[in-house]
Amino acid sequence: MTAQTRETMAGEPRSSSVIVNVIDVLRCFTVDDPLLGVTEIATSVGLHKSSISRILATLEQERIVERDELSRKFRLGMGLIAVAGPLLANLDVRRIAYPVLQELAEATGETAALNIWDGAESVSVEQISSRKQVKHTSPIGTRYGTPLSASVQVFLAHQDEAVVRELLSRAGAEHDPAGPQDVERYLRRLEKVREQGYACNYGETSHEEVGVAAPIMGHRGEVAAALMVAAPLYRIDEATLIQLAETCCRAAARISRRMGGQPE
Repeated sequence: MTAQTRETMAGEPRSSSVIVNVIDVLRCFTVDDPLLGVTEIATSVGLHKSSISRILATLEQERIVERDELSRKFRLGMGLIAVAGPLLANLDVRRIAYPVLQELAEATGETAALNIWDGAESVSVEQISSRKQVKHTSPIGTRYGTPLSASVQVFLAHQDEAVVRELLSRAGAEHDPAGPQDVERYLRRLEKVREQGYACNYGETSHEEVGVAAPIMGHRGEVAAALMVAAPLYRIDEATLIQLAETCCRAAARISRRMGGQPE
């Protein structure tokens, strides 16, 4: 069903299709056609000019699009860069990490994932699934805010203590029913993560899953990302857990060096 058909049936775009219409409008702007008028966009996406005008007005308020002073046509605005900024900042780490991620999944036989920190949560941005029939995977974009998640531990271990305490106070029991009841004990746990160079989540957030994560260091000495291995708990004993941790740390160190960082 086209955008025009959807609009004709209801007189105006249905609420369920508004986001689709906005995306359709933004996709009209290309390298070859950076400046577009209302009529051109309306023709391209199949919506009435009045609907396009309303969409553009909202996007202009948010600086997602802006008007060209001479032609009065629209072009993409700087606000769009602000929205895409976190993604753009991490494109390099994804590109650099991908081949190592593949090798890590092959070497361990488990799912290997790359996570970044958005200021409050760990976000999955790349993943190579295990080839085994029983495995643990998560969709790209999955967010982890539970303090006991392995990747979250890695990121928090390199944050200032005041920041960690603030994030823990905001997490609350509803987000972390299995979480640390003693903040001081959790801080000592993060200190151990820094010392050993990796974090473990051995069935603490899910009775069926084990997670091991190690930091990827950027050229400024910051934690640019976390490399993680996820596996079903039933096939990971203590000895295997240590092997996973060592393999994950070596892989994270390789990526760190490729990014100009100093591995821990």
